[in-house]
Amino acid sequence: MAPQTDPPFQRIAADLRRRITSGELAPGDRVPSTRRLAQDWGVALATATKALTVLRLEGTVEARARIGTVVAGGGAPAAGSALPAVGDRSPLVDPRASTDPGPGGAPLPGAAPEGELSRERIVRAALELADAEGLAALSMRAVAARLGVSAMSPYRYVTSKEELVLLVADAAFGEAGYPAEPPAGWRPRLELGARTLWSLFRRHPWLAQISPVTRPLVLPNLMAHAEWALAALEGRGLDATAVLDTHVLLFSYIEGIAVNLERETQARATTGLSEEQWMDSRLPALGALVASGRFPAYSRLMAELADGYDLDLDALFEYGLTNLLDGLATRLGPADPTAAQG
Repeated sequence: MAPQTDPPFQRIAADLRRRITSGELAPGDRVPSTRRLAQDWGVALATATKALTVLRLEGTVEARARIGTVVAGGGAPAAGSALPAVGDRSPLVDPRASTDPGPGGAPLPGAAPEGELSRERIVRAALELADAEGLAALSMRAVAARLGVSAMSPYRYVTSKEELVLLVADAAFGEAGYPAEPPAGWRPRLELGARTLWSLFRRHPWLAQISPVTRPLVLPNLMAHAEWALAALEGRGLDATAVLDTHVLLFSYIEGIAVNLERETQARATTGLSEEQWMDSRLPALGALVASGRFPAYSRLMAELADGYDLDLDALFEYGLTNLLDGLATRLGPADPTAAQG
């Protein structure tokens, strides 16, 4: 273990190296998150981020979207290795090529000069951090540590964490678009829009945590998804209020299912249990409910599920989307305008 005189981030990195070398953490295993490290070691999130950045740059660990930071060598590519550029889609400097400050604030070998910093690069690093560690781990200090620059450097390009979150969200919503020629009919168009948004929430689960539907985000790339849906509803006999209600209903359905993606990740990190392991731990309590006789409908349902029930959010999304659009069809008419001519 590193001497107590070493900076805290080096002591944390040394302890994680020891656990990896000893086999306590095997390739592919998730290492403690920045939040967990900060709590366990009594340090700031930026300090914990520095420790993981040092290990990431030396190839000991790698970040994977929706999983977190894992021991390298597990076989899957690191998160961010194929992330698209943001902003004007111009090529960006790979933030993995920069390093954390070493003792006394001096960069470690290979650090990128601060002169190469840009708003696009900051947003890219913040997007990778949010994907790997969740929205709670995103801060200006943590992004600075990930880029290997001083804590105040990002403020020259982004005024606050609030602005950074909006920039990152806009970049994430801009990763998927729509064809110039939309499919015929309102339903295929709404289906494509819904599945596109679901894929983005799937890729970036923290997106569903940013703002309630009552306080919509005013972001150009999010507006592009709204425009696609609103155009599909045009000319269907709905007044302006009904069009907006329908759009909000569909969006909030997608976001409402997606909220559980990040919550499951957080629950796994907090409890150390997978979804299956957690459910197994609740089987005695569920059995007691069945045996009590107080819930006959639930008991009959459980008796029919001989093989158990596997909650698949992707399947649930499709099931709900089908039923939601079936309901809208009673007001919007045929999904394909040519059907009315048959």
